Amino acid sequence: MKALLDFVPLIIFFYLYKTVDPKDTEHPLLRLIGSAGGIDNNNILVATSGLIMSMLVVYGALFVIQKFRLEKQQWIVLFMTVIFGGITLILSDDFYIRLKAVLLNLVFAGAFLLSPYFTKDKKPLIQRLFGPIFNLTAQGWKNLNFAWAAMFIVMSCLHIFFAFLFANGKYWGEFTAFGDMLVMFSFIIIQFIVLRKHFKSSEE
Repeated sequence: MKALLDFVPLIIFFYLYKTVDPKDTEHPLLRLIGSAGGIDNNNILVATSGLIMSMLVVYGALFVIQKFRLEKQQWIVLFMTVIFGGITLILSDDFYIRLKAVLLNLVFAGAFLLSPYFTKDKKPLIQRLFGPIFNLTAQGWKNLNFAWAAMFIVMSCLHIFFAFLFANGKYWGEFTAFGDMLVMFSFIIIQFIVLRKHFKSSEE
């Protein structure tokens, strides 16, 4: 249930991004937030408004469901969405919401790379996440941690490509809504296939 809630803001974002006229400066969401809109990027501005509002609702619900707490990565995603989305709406410039995913993935990559140096037991972040599932050596956990950091760096580069380099950002919305999830799920599936011999037994 909680995993499904995380996808709701992305679905709302993509729906508004694809259905709103880029030149529509009179959209109800723009009026609601008091924005005059942009020249030809109002679909992104409206979608950003919907993204921020839906995330506040969804993460508010998760805050209650999770006994009045959010996980660190949830706080990071919410904070960066509100900050970069807010700047986008204030300046009517979609550059900043496009930049958000680039920086967010770099933040996650940094978290994986630096985690062994900022924890008491010096364990990499990936070991904390998958320790109950896999039985790996210290070097194995280190390699897997690097692999996850590399995946997030690749994801950041893909966001740069689709947001700023390829076809003038024409397919940025599609990649943001679905592409990065596809990359993530593909990476996880490959990870489980490669490490299938290292699953912990029921006795462990």
